[in-house]
Amino acid sequence: MTDSFTPVSLDTVCRVEFGPGRIGLLPELIADTGRHRAFVVTDRGLRAAGIAERVLKILDAAGVEYAVYDEVAPNPSTGNVDAGAARARAFGPAAVVALGGGSVLDAAKGISLLVGNPDAVAADADHLWEAADGLPLIAVPTTSGTGAETNGFGVIEDAAACRKVYIGHPSVKPRVALLDPELTLGLPPAATAATGIDALVHGIESLASRGADAFSMAYAGQAVAMIGRALPRAHRDGSDLDARAELMMGAHLAGQALTLSGLGLVHGIGHALTAHTGTPHGVALAAVLEEVMEFSAPAAQEAYEQTARALRVPPPADGDWARAAVAAVRELSGALDIKRPLRELGADRALLPAVAAGAVADAVTKNAPRLPREQEVLEILDAVL
Repeated sequence: MTDSFTPVSLDTVCRVEFGPGRIGLLPELIADTGRHRAFVVTDRGLRAAGIAERVLKILDAAGVEYAVYDEVAPNPSTGNVDAGAARARAFGPAAVVALGGGSVLDAAKGISLLVGNPDAVAADADHLWEAADGLPLIAVPTTSGTGAETNGFGVIEDAAACRKVYIGHPSVKPRVALLDPELTLGLPPAATAATGIDALVHGIESLASRGADAFSMAYAGQAVAMIGRALPRAHRDGSDLDARAELMMGAHLAGQALTLSGLGLVHGIGHALTAHTGTPHGVALAAVLEEVMEFSAPAAQEAYEQTARALRVPPPADGDWARAAVAAVRELSGALDIKRPLRELGADRALLPAVAAGAVADAVTKNAPRLPREQEVLEILDAVL
């Protein structure tokens, strides 16, 4: 972690509209981008649940012309993004409305960017950071987890290379984050747990990151506190609007933190696990969270004390705040019933070296407070096999 007084440039947040019913503002927010048509990116689950239709009715009532791409997969691929971009190019000039969880928001950023760069494909992600601008984007998250509405990059799967790639550009950072907790009511407990754990890890890793500064730590500390309070309540009762609202804001603040600080080894392993096994992102993170915290503890004492205090852990008798933080996270994960051994997630011992290599090579791992060797990651993975 860097010193709090190290010089820092803060990229101010996008416009945030937060609160129950704020989805009704969508037509005027589209107009504010200078566009009067909408290309809506979503997934079939949200179509089936009626959430997408609710939003489309708002556009219909306002006379906003739109097209819908609803084929984003749970772990979006380069092919997903290429197909969506082709559809968006055919529709013509528009604002992109990303309606969904992190997968949809990430795919929508790639789609927006590729429309502005008609000769590019998603597999070119590593070379698109200096590309031409993409379409303006409005992010409407329907889960409380990824914080993807806070930044201009997405994580997608390059199936041919069996790796996660980062596709993004400053122009596809959402112009507006439209945070309406009513859109998350009724999210099933398993999905609430997986997305909520993702948000919690964003906060914890942002506190411990080598890129942490005073701004990111302020966002992250508040995020951990809010998520720690709200996530168990939202998991127990999907209709608790107060819990849903607090969880959504906590996840957003965690997204602001990670955008400034970067993440760490939990996400490095999580990305590699998902790429090799298809495990949902939050479930992959939960599989190794406490073990990575234990590995990182010698270099993250102050960060884990902040984590424990944010989770309202009483001062430990032995003064070991890091141990207390790990215990608190283990208790929370247990209440959510989300942690699974790797063998239940489709990993066997033969796969572990590839996962370890992928985790060490992932860009986020370079922010970890204690930089791991592949053998050390293998030992973590073997412990949770």
